[in-house]
Amino acid sequence: MWLYQRMIPPVVNRAWLAEHPESVLVDARSYFDGRRGLDAYRVGHLPQAVHVDVEDLSGAPTVAGGRHPFPTPEAFARVMSVAGIGNDSVVVAYDDAAGAIAARLVWMLRLVGTDAAILDGGVRRDDVLSEADAATRHAWFAPRPWPVEAFASLEETAELAAADAPVLDARPSDRYQGVPHPLDDRHGHMPGARSAAWVGNVDAQLRFRTPAELRERYAELGVTDADQAVAHCGSGVTACHDLLAMEYAGLGRGRLFVGSWSAYTATDRPVVTGPTPH
Repeated sequence: MWLYQRMIPPVVNRAWLAEHPESVLVDARSYFDGRRGLDAYRVGHLPQAVHVDVEDLSGAPTVAGGRHPFPTPEAFARVMSVAGIGNDSVVVAYDDAAGAIAARLVWMLRLVGTDAAILDGGVRRDDVLSEADAATRHAWFAPRPWPVEAFASLEETAELAAADAPVLDARPSDRYQGVPHPLDDRHGHMPGARSAAWVGNVDAQLRFRTPAELRERYAELGVTDADQAVAHCGSGVTACHDLLAMEYAGLGRGRLFVGSWSAYTATDRPVVTGPTPH
């Protein structure tokens, strides 16, 4: 049982947002291909949204910690305070990738007891966007420790995967199978990990599947209780999409292997290619 309990669902729609005007709206667009999320924000964003980049939600990359290790609670608190987010805020975050990037911020906030959710569908082509920076709200975010029970180490994750426990790889299936990708130092997946590409959580309109559909999806992946599951991806960002999808489905809370593939491939541990776990 984690210390902090939630009051709002991890995914909300536009109607919910309209009914909660006190929410802090966050543009979490970030990219791993050289583009800057801040540039996209300046071109146009949902009115009143502030911008938070995924790089600001990470500590300095290390071999052992991967590309996007968690920041210290103090560093995270500073970023939140600057964005106008307090511990008691209600936060709704969006991106242009069906929530795959916004999920990192939402999961982090929920870990420390701040109500947060992904805006289902994110920014849309027909949205009327604003170029004006949102007025920064005065907020103080007091540092809170990350709950250690929310994380799995590299060693534990690898052992669980080898034992056929539900270790979920949220990367796209081609990267899981071993198709070369510039973000991956080695190509394939850890032995026993199951392909659970985050995009499988959304439908053709890039909106979250219903909780019932998500329960069916994760049951097929061997997850009926998220407490038994560990999620990872390339560097601990999009895996949060799987974690929030399981929570949205009513399966409870899974754990994150933060270093993910970027930390695993820095070791000499074995790598498997192909579409099956082993």
